[in-house]
Amino acid sequence: MSNLAEFLAHSARQYPERTALRLGTATVTYAELDERSARAAALLRAEGVRPGDRVALMLPNVPEFVALYYGVLRAGGIVVPLNPLLKEREVEYHLSDSGAVLLCEWHQAPGEGRQGAAAAGVRRLAVEPAAFAGLLAQLPPEYEIADTAGKDIAVLLYTSGTTGRPKGASLTHAGLRHNTEVTSGDIELLTAEDVVVGCLPLFHIFGQICTLSAAVHAGAALVLVPRFDAGTVLDTIARDKATVFEGVPTMYAALLAHPAAADTDVSTLRMCISGGASLPVEVLHGFERRFGCMVLEGFGMSETSPVVTFNHSDRPRKPGSIGTPIRDVEVRLLDDGGQDVAPGAVGELSVRGPNVMKGYWNRPEETATAIPDGWLRTGDLARADEDGYLYIVDRKKDLIIRGGYNVYPREIEEVLHEHPAVGLAAVIGVPHEHLGEEIAAAVVLRPTARATPDELRDFVKERVAAYKYPRHIRIVDALPTGPSGKILKRQININ
Repeated sequence: MSNLAEFLAHSARQYPERTALRLGTATVTYAELDERSARAAALLRAEGVRPGDRVALMLPNVPEFVALYYGVLRAGGIVVPLNPLLKEREVEYHLSDSGAVLLCEWHQAPGEGRQGAAAAGVRRLAVEPAAFAGLLAQLPPEYEIADTAGKDIAVLLYTSGTTGRPKGASLTHAGLRHNTEVTSGDIELLTAEDVVVGCLPLFHIFGQICTLSAAVHAGAALVLVPRFDAGTVLDTIARDKATVFEGVPTMYAALLAHPAAADTDVSTLRMCISGGASLPVEVLHGFERRFGCMVLEGFGMSETSPVVTFNHSDRPRKPGSIGTPIRDVEVRLLDDGGQDVAPGAVGELSVRGPNVMKGYWNRPEETATAIPDGWLRTGDLARADEDGYLYIVDRKKDLIIRGGYNVYPREIEEVLHEHPAVGLAAVIGVPHEHLGEEIAAAVVLRPTARATPDELRDFVKERVAAYKYPRHIRIVDALPTGPSGKILKRQININ
């Protein structure tokens, strides 16, 4: 059997009475979660869902998401996770593009899902905890798990659409199982004794596989946090004696800056994992000093299920590096002609392995562009050191060319983060009549800190070549972020 839902069935047999999920003070055991998913599978079949059908889940981090997620897989369907904050036209697009037959939507949604489903001609099931539990109780559990092949699609995950309309990455059972096994067994070394903080959104691949699926595979407890809030997460770690925290860089920065960070007991943490974007080295060191827990950084993306590389816990860690490839995965650094770059040179990170998506849903031309020769082009520029450790230099599309010189925004962001007043920084290119592009930065200061744009500009100017420092700096209250917490540079306005 290759169905991803097998992990839940196995843990339910091994650890039936262990806590699988926590939300506040409420808990769900593995036996209860397995039964709920089996009843959810029966409900979906009663709704006419057949193997291969797409079912959209538009819910926050709640137990109902998990029951339906494994219920869809159990029934042989394909999960289409959607952000609960999507608007009507976005919901209609995702449902129509995926060909979904059913939308399961959280009851507190503001009506956008209902309207989007109506526009797409798709049936909608409102999910309210008490009513949903009553609905499941009326159906006998169907414990049988659909016999899927490894190459069959398990999840249709839509990319963020930074370069156009979102595309559905077709992620297979085999790819997701492989990444789950590597994440749970090779990277986090999870056991049934672990308590994992689940504040990453489950509709995003990082939270879905590296927290949910990895925890289920190990029989660990997953503490659900429906919406990230630094104070709530600190309280959760202390209350539930969490051992593993996973987040994106903006979460680490928020936790580090929170007033309660110095007084909250987080001594049970044994491992912290960062992904989704590059973690500034100063934030990494500051977090480790404050919380006394090592942060391991990796790299992944929706199209790779998601993990590609990692700073493995049994090898030397290199701050600022995304580590080395995970088991069974190969990487190359390629130039624009598809050839390997010289040692130490910067090239586009390209990936081959069982974790790579099957392709973009119903987009053969875009699939061929992304995977022209069996190697997925990630769009990220990286370099490798003499030990084979990889360093992301920047997104290929974020590269700034100022007067013919290449400027990598991450390098300048790292320098800005060295200033004691800087909490977060994002560097972008803005149009310039003569130079083509000019360097600009948006900066969020630490709480109670003070600094002027001129002071920050001079600070960077002293530390980088003259063509690299930002001529335009704007102090802002916050940076725009996507659903996973990643900074959205395209929405930054320096004017």
